[in-house]
Amino acid sequence: MHVTLIHYLILSAIMFGIGVVGFITRKNMVIVLMCIELMLNAANINFIAFAKYRGLYEGMSNQLSGQVMSLFVITIAAAEAAVGLAIIIVLFRSRKTINVDDVDLLKH
Repeated sequence: MHVTLIHYLILSAIMFGIGVVGFITRKNMVIVLMCIELMLNAANINFIAFAKYRGLYEGMSNQLSGQVMSLFVITIAAAEAAVGLAIIIVLFRSRKTINVDDVDLLKH
């Protein structure tokens, strides 16, 4: 079986959908961050897949555009994870919970 662009897009859509559902329904901040990472990885799959199939038709020099964009997304995701986990640690130390509904710092 030959893997086509449609296969990558279906995989990416499923991953993105799982990330959105998890982001909306979960109450734990760590799981919410993991769902955001899942959505960013789904976008990375799209970037790489489109660059691969665009490179087949237009020459190999255009394949790097999707990979470079994917590296930017990975860098942003790493920074987001570091800052997000730091915020979660500070909130846990002060509130003793990481439940999204229990964090209402602006109300005090």
